[in-house]
Amino acid sequence: MTELRITDAAQFLGVSDDTIRRWVSEGRLTQHKDTSNRAVVDGRDLVALAQSSTGGLEDPTGVVSSARNRFAGLVTDVVIDGVMAQVSLQCGPFRVVSLMSAEACRQLELEPGSLATASVKATMVSIDTAGAR
Repeated sequence: MTELRITDAAQFLGVSDDTIRRWVSEGRLTQHKDTSNRAVVDGRDLVALAQSSTGGLEDPTGVVSSARNRFAGLVTDVVIDGVMAQVSLQCGPFRVVSLMSAEACRQLELEPGSLATASVKATMVSIDTAGAR
């Protein structure tokens, strides 16, 4: 069983520590003590809660897409250099960077502060962990 400290659970869900504590007091999550007597929540309980809620920002464009890996966020940086552009989005706690044509960037009217959605299609997605226990 994976146990997460309150701070870590909050970070993974993109909420504050106080929100996790409120969910514990409301009975939405169960808090335990780990071997160091720190407050923790069960990883499986956290997954169930995350999957039952809306989980993050709704797609601000309202576009329906078949892409499964979509990240709604705020454009934080646009760098246009010749025919190419680099656009950075802050999607919750994650930064997503896209390289595109400068023409596409201008057509989409991307600028810092704009709302956008990054769609990621990959033939291979790797998953890393801190290590097996």
